[in-house]
Amino acid sequence: MIGDLEADILGYRAGWALALVAAASAAAADQSLAGQMLAAHNAVRAEVKTRPLEWSDKLAEAAQNWANRLIVEHTLAHQQHPNYGENLFEANGSNATPEEVVKRWAAEASNYDYKTNRCRGACGHYTQIVWRDTRRVGCAVARSPGREVWVCEYDPPGNYVGQRPY
Repeated sequence: MIGDLEADILGYRAGWALALVAAASAAAADQSLAGQMLAAHNAVRAEVKTRPLEWSDKLAEAAQNWANRLIVEHTLAHQQHPNYGENLFEANGSNATPEEVVKRWAAEASNYDYKTNRCRGACGHYTQIVWRDTRRVGCAVARSPGREVWVCEYDPPGNYVGQRPY
């Protein structure tokens, strides 16, 4: 039978080991597609001081379903009657990372003029990312040989005509 001190030490070691496993699991989750996409989105939002988004598994499931359909149908198009805001990205012949996808969308910021609330060219992907009222995001990627399609769904949606994103 072990003494109280030995039991305390074993308990401490077990607790420490569990803490290390939990920390490793949290770090692994942050390296997941969800963690990377959320971090990339929130970095862009922080630049304009909009509230960070939360990850939504429900939106990620909707994004995965749409991405899968786009791969199967060999197309790239927004849903006709969306319930959410939506950003799409396609890569041919290479694989993108979550950071690269969000960076491409965010690059449209240079096309957006806050003073006039107008775009010179495309800026809708960017304005959806930073839309002040959006609270949740879920993203997914579908792949086929030589092609991948990325979809992010946003709730509530943004990009209302005449309204500023932030």
